[in-house]
Amino acid sequence: MSDVASLGFPGSLGSTSRVRVRYAETDQMGVVYHANYFVWFEVGRTDLLRHAGWTYRHMEADGYSLPVLEAHCAYRQPARYDDELDVRTNGT
Repeated sequence: MSDVASLGFPGSLGSTSRVRVRYAETDQMGVVYHANYFVWFEVGRTDLLRHAGWTYRHMEADGYSLPVLEAHCAYRQPARYDDELDVRTNGT
């Protein structure tokens, strides 16, 4: 869906998900393996739906799906084991 407003989300809807880096998510240098960020993005997307009063289960039952069409991440600094990260997601 290109327009989240069509799902009934207010334009300013947002959520923050806190994740703690687990040991298994790091490499031998103690830095988070790059693909794990995309897993955390999905946590944010799921939490945004819940914040809006919807879940994936209900969304799919209503005939909607949210395919990922494109994903990009700019890595600004490394995350390491036991760091707490805030994943901020918005519905715009």
